[in-house]
Amino acid sequence: MKEIKLFINGEFRTSNKDFTSTNPANNEAVAKVYLPSEKDIDDAVDAAEVAFHSTEWRSMDQNKRADILEAISEKLKERRNELTELEIADSGSCVRKAKADVHNAANYFKVLAGQLRKFQFEVKDEAASRAGFSQNYKIYEPVGVCAQIIPWNFPLLMATWKIAPALAAGCTVVVKPAEQTPTSIMCLMELIADILPAGVLNIVTGFGVEAGKPLASSPRISKVSFTGETTTGRLIMQYASENLIPVTMELGGKSPNIFFPSVADHDDAFFDKAIEGAVMFALNQGEVCTCPSRILVHESIYEKFMKRVVERTKAIKVGHPLDGTVMMGAQASNDQYEKILSYLKIGKEEGAEVLCGGEANKLEGELGTGYYIQPTIFKGHNKMRIFQEEIFGPVVSVTTFKTTEEALEIANDTLYGLGAGVWTRDAHELYQVPRAIQAGRVWVNCYHAYPAHAPFGGYKKSGFGRENHKMMLSYYRQTKNMLVSYDKNKLGFF
Repeated sequence: MKEIKLFINGEFRTSNKDFTSTNPANNEAVAKVYLPSEKDIDDAVDAAEVAFHSTEWRSMDQNKRADILEAISEKLKERRNELTELEIADSGSCVRKAKADVHNAANYFKVLAGQLRKFQFEVKDEAASRAGFSQNYKIYEPVGVCAQIIPWNFPLLMATWKIAPALAAGCTVVVKPAEQTPTSIMCLMELIADILPAGVLNIVTGFGVEAGKPLASSPRISKVSFTGETTTGRLIMQYASENLIPVTMELGGKSPNIFFPSVADHDDAFFDKAIEGAVMFALNQGEVCTCPSRILVHESIYEKFMKRVVERTKAIKVGHPLDGTVMMGAQASNDQYEKILSYLKIGKEEGAEVLCGGEANKLEGELGTGYYIQPTIFKGHNKMRIFQEEIFGPVVSVTTFKTTEEALEIANDTLYGLGAGVWTRDAHELYQVPRAIQAGRVWVNCYHAYPAHAPFGGYKKSGFGRENHKMMLSYYRQTKNMLVSYDKNKLGFF
C-alpha cells in the first residue's frame, strides 16, 4: 500500500493523523494518507513565503523556469503508466480517460513553457510615455504565495492547470488535493522534488474546508484558486475576502446539449456522432463539471433521436476501470454514490419518466462492493430539481423545444453557465445559437474537447476567471507601472 506523505519545504513528512484511501471500484485499500496539523499547513505557507522572496526563484531567468516546466512534462511522460494506474485506483476513472488526463497534463506543462519563453515581463508603454518628459513601463511581477485547491474528479489534470501557470509566473504554491484523490498528485511530487528549489511547491492533504480554510484565510497567501462545487466555493471566497485575497474559481455546471432538427436529416455518420454526443453525460461516470446533463431535443426529431440515444445508453459497458472496453467505472466515493441515488429518488418523486437506468448498478464478484450507478435518462421539464441542480453523476434530464427561442430560453434558465453543446447542420444555427448561450465554453457538433491553448471557465454561478489559456499568467502576476522622468524642471503633468 502506498504512503501519501506531506511535502513541505522540499521534504516529505508524516504526521500523527492518517486515513486509508480506498479504490471506489472494489473498496480495496490504495494508500495510507497522512493528514496535516495546523502547524503543518503553517509550515507549508512559511516555506512558500521564504521561497518566493529568495533570489533563487524570484529572480530566475524565465527561460530557466521554462526549462523546469519542460522537465516536469518529460517526467510525466516517463511515468505515465504509473500515474494512470494511480488515477484509476484513486478516482474510479476509466483507463481511457485516465490515460488522456496524464497525456494532457504533460502537454500543458510543455505548452506553458513555450508561452513563458515568449512572454515579456517588462514592456515600454509608448502610449503612456510623454516625449521630453518621461518613459512609461509596465512591469509584470509574480503575485506571491498561491493556495490551490484541487477537485477529485480530474485530480492530476486540474492540479496541472493550476500549478503550471503559477510556476511560470514566478509564484510559489501550496496545493491541497482532494482527500479522495491524493495519490497521483503526490506521485508527481515524488518525480519532480529534485527539479524545483525547496519551498516552491508544497503539498498538504486534508478534508475539504477543514484544510482549505487556513489556506484561503491566511494573510500570507496572495492568491487562491479553487475548483469544486459552488457551495464550497462560496465559503472559500468568504475566507479569502477577510484579507482581500484575489480568487479564481471554476465551479459547478448544468450544461445544456441542444439537438436541432437537421441533426436527423439523414441516417449517416453525423447522426451517429450526434448520438455519441448525447451520451457524453456518462463520461467519467458523469463526474465532470461541464457534463451535458440536460438534453434539449427539437420535438420533430424527439422519437427518432431518443430511441437511438436510449439504445446507445443501455449498451454502455459499466465495469472495472482498468478494463479498456469499459466506458463507465465507479463513482469516486460512497458519499457521491449516495448523493446520486438520492437524486434518482428525487427525479422519480417529481414525476419524471425514467427512459432507462434509474437504479444502483450491482455488479458481481470483487466489484460487488464498488460504487456503480446505472446510466440514467429522465424525461421531464426544466423546472424540476433534476434539471436545475448539479447531480454530478451519470444522469441526464431530457426535454423538448419547438423553436430556437424556446431552446435558448431553456438552455439559459439555470444558475450555472460552464458548458453547452449545439448540434446542427444549419449554418445560421451553427454560428448564432452558441453566441446566445450564457456559458464559458460552447461546443458545436462536438463535446468534451479541452485544447491546451483555449480559455476555460464559467459564467454566472459556475465561477470566474479562466484556465488553460495563456491569459492564466495574468491571474498569477500583478502589474507595476514605472514612470521615469528625464525632465530637469517639471515635477508632473499638471
